[in-house]
Amino acid sequence: MSIFRNLSLRKIILSLMVLLFMLSPYSFASKDFEPVFNPTLRTSKTTASIKIDGVLDEDIWSTLMRADNFVERQPGDNTKPEVETYAYITYDDDNLYIGFKCFDDPAKIRATMCERDQFDSDDAVVVFIDTYGNAAWAYEFIVNPYGVQKDLLWSSVTGDDKGYDLIWESAAQITSDGYEVEMAIPFSSMRFPSKDVQEWKIDFWRNHPRESFKTYSWSANNRDEQCFPCQWGTVEGIRDVSPSKGLEILPTFVASQSSAIDYSSPDLQMNKSDVYGELSLGGKYSISSDITMEAAYNPDFSQIEADVAQIDVNTTIALFYPERRPFFQEGRDIFQTLFNSFYTRTVNDPEYAVKMISRKEKTRIGFLTAKDEVSPYTIPLEEGTIIFDVGQSYINVLRGTQNIGGNNEVGVMVSDRRFENGGSGSIFAFDHSFRLSKTFTFIGQYIWSHTKEPDVLGKTAFLDGVMYDHDKYDLGFNGESFTGNAFISQIRANGRNFHLNINVDQVSPSYRTQVGFDPVNNDRNLMINGSYTFRFNEESFLERITPFFNTYNRWNFDGTKKMEYFNLNLNNAFRFAQAFLSFNYNSGKELYRNVQFDGLRTIGFYTNGRFSSKLFAEFSYNNSVGFSRGQLVKDKENSIYASINYKPIDRITIQPSVNYVRANDFNNGQELFKGYITRTRVRYQASKELATRLVLQYNDFNKSWDIDPLLTYRISPFSVFYLGSSYNYGEVQNSVTLETQDKVKQRQFFVKLQYLFQP
Repeated sequence: MSIFRNLSLRKIILSLMVLLFMLSPYSFASKDFEPVFNPTLRTSKTTASIKIDGVLDEDIWSTLMRADNFVERQPGDNTKPEVETYAYITYDDDNLYIGFKCFDDPAKIRATMCERDQFDSDDAVVVFIDTYGNAAWAYEFIVNPYGVQKDLLWSSVTGDDKGYDLIWESAAQITSDGYEVEMAIPFSSMRFPSKDVQEWKIDFWRNHPRESFKTYSWSANNRDEQCFPCQWGTVEGIRDVSPSKGLEILPTFVASQSSAIDYSSPDLQMNKSDVYGELSLGGKYSISSDITMEAAYNPDFSQIEADVAQIDVNTTIALFYPERRPFFQEGRDIFQTLFNSFYTRTVNDPEYAVKMISRKEKTRIGFLTAKDEVSPYTIPLEEGTIIFDVGQSYINVLRGTQNIGGNNEVGVMVSDRRFENGGSGSIFAFDHSFRLSKTFTFIGQYIWSHTKEPDVLGKTAFLDGVMYDHDKYDLGFNGESFTGNAFISQIRANGRNFHLNINVDQVSPSYRTQVGFDPVNNDRNLMINGSYTFRFNEESFLERITPFFNTYNRWNFDGTKKMEYFNLNLNNAFRFAQAFLSFNYNSGKELYRNVQFDGLRTIGFYTNGRFSSKLFAEFSYNNSVGFSRGQLVKDKENSIYASINYKPIDRITIQPSVNYVRANDFNNGQELFKGYITRTRVRYQASKELATRLVLQYNDFNKSWDIDPLLTYRISPFSVFYLGSSYNYGEVQNSVTLETQDKVKQRQFFVKLQYLFQP
C-alpha cells in the first residue's frame, strides 16, 4: 500500500494510458511488423502428387514453411502492405513447385484472359530465381489471377529481356478471399550448378495495382543498394536434383501461298505463286544441368507477330527490332553486351545453325555457328547506315564470361562472318562489370574489328544519292582490308533517391561489325544523365516527382563537334488512376552534311493513366525546331502519339494507336513532310490456348493498308498452331493509262504447325 501512496494520481493515469496503447491493435501491428532483409526459407522434398489447378488443397502445402511478412517496396519504403501474401515452395525429382495465397477483395482484382506475355498492370505474383547466386542473371516467373504466364530473363548489364520464354506450368483461381496461384517449373527448363546441395537466391513478389501500382516483396528492400539480386532471400533444402538428360525435338511445318501485282500488265493482274511448304527441324540436348547443345536445320525464323511499324521518314540510321525467335532463347543473357555486339537478327535465313551453352559456378560460355542463305551487309557511316544483301555467309560467335567475386564479371567475345564472295567481318571484344560499392558500378566494353570488303560487282555505298569515301579506305567494294576499334565505359550510381550515369564511348571511322548492331561510326560521345526522386506520404495526391537531366555531346575523329544537346524532364506520378505526367525540354545544335543547324529545341509532354481495370490510355505531344535530313533545311515539327488499351470484357482487348508527324520549312512555312501510322490490334482469347487477333495498320507515308488476321492455338511457347493471312492494300498506277486505283498489292496465306517433343 505504501507503494501506491507514493504514486501520484497523474502518474497512475499516465501508466494506464501507456498500457492501453501497448494493448491497442495499432500497437500490435507496429510491434509485430518488422521488415526482414535477406530472409531464409527452408523447404523439403515431396513425394505427394501436386495437381497444378490453382487451388492449394494438397496436404503438402499446409506442412511447408511459408514466406510471409511481405513489405511494400513501391511506392512505400518497407512499409506494411494493405493485404496479406503467403508463398510456399517445394520440389520433387522433376519440378520446382511454388504456391501463393493472395488475400484481397475479389471484386477489386484486376486480371486479363490473354496469351502468355500479353498482360500488363494486372494483379500478379512474381518469383525471381538466381540459381548460381552471383547476381549476374536470373529467371522471372509471373502469373496473373487467371493463371496466364509471363517470363523474363534479367541480366545485370541489360536488365529485363521480355522476349525470353521457358516451358513451365501455372494455374490460378479467384477465391472468396482473394486468389491462389500454383506453378510447376521443370528442372529441365532451368540451369543451375551441378552439385548435390543447391542454395538459390529467391524473392517472392506481388503486384497490387489500384489507384497506385503497389509492389510487395518477401525480402525487404534497401534503396541504397543497387545490386538487385543481392537483396533477395535464400531458399535452402533443395538437394539431389538435376535436369533430365534427354532430347528436345522441335519440328516445324510452314506452308504459304502468296500473290503480288504484276505492274507490267495493263490491267495490273495478280500473279499467284504455287503453294509453298517447308519442313524444319530443331533439337536440344541437355548434357548436364549446366551444358546444352542446340541445333536447327532449315530453321523457321519467320515472325508471326509482325513488327510494329516505325516512322523512318527523317532518319538515315538502321532501326532496331526485338528478337522473338525460339532458337535464340537459350543463352540470350550470355550473348548480350553493352554494344549489342551480337544482334541475333543478323542471322537472317540460315540453312543450319548450331549452338552450345555452358554455365558453371562462375563461368558462362556460348558458341554459335550458322550458314546464312541471305546475308545483310551493313556499312555504318558517320551520318547513316547502308544495308544490302550479299548472298551466303558463314557465321561464328564465341562468348565467355567469368565472375571474379563480389558480383564482378569480365567477358570476351569473338565473332566472324565470312561471305561467299571472299569478304569477311571479325571482331574481338573484352567487357567488364565492376561493383565498386553498393552505389557505384563501373562497366565497359572494348572492341577491335577487322574487315575485308566483299567483291560485289556493281555495289557502291550510296546514301541519299551521295557516295561515301574515306582517305583510309573507300566503300567502292574493291577488296580492301582494314581494322577499327570501339569502346564504351560507364559509371553508374544508384542510391535511395538519386541516379547518375556517366557514359563515354567511341566508334572509329574504320570500325564495322557484320553480326552486331552499330549503325554509325566515326564518333566520340560523352553523355551524362541523372535524376533525383522526391517522394510524398500516402496523404498526398502526388506519389513522387523526379527531375531528370541528360547532356549529350558528339564529335567525329577529326575533332569536329557534330551534336550538342541538353534535355530536362520533370516526371510526376500521382496516387489516382496510376496517372503519370512528364514534361520535357530539349535544346541543342547539330552539324549534318557540313550544314550547321543551331537553335534546335523540343518542348513537349507525355501522360498516361489506367483509369480502371478496363481502360488504359497514353498521349504525347512534341513541338520542335529541328531539321529535315532529306532537304537539309531547318524545320518546325509537330508530333503526336496516342494509344488506348480497352478491355470491354476480360477476354477482349482493343488497342488502337496513332503516330503522327508534320514538318514545315522554318523560314517559308513550306510543308516538307507529313504523315501518320495508325494501328489497331483486336484480340479475343477464348481460353489460355485458343486466341484470335486482327491487326489493321495504315501507313500514310506510302498510302497503304496492312490487314493481318490470325488464329492461334498455343499449348506452350514452342508448341503452337497458326493459321493466318496478310494483305497489303494501297494505291497503284496503271503503267498504260497512268491512272491510279486502290487495289490489293500483296497477299499471303500461311499455316504454321510447331510442336515440342520432350521424350
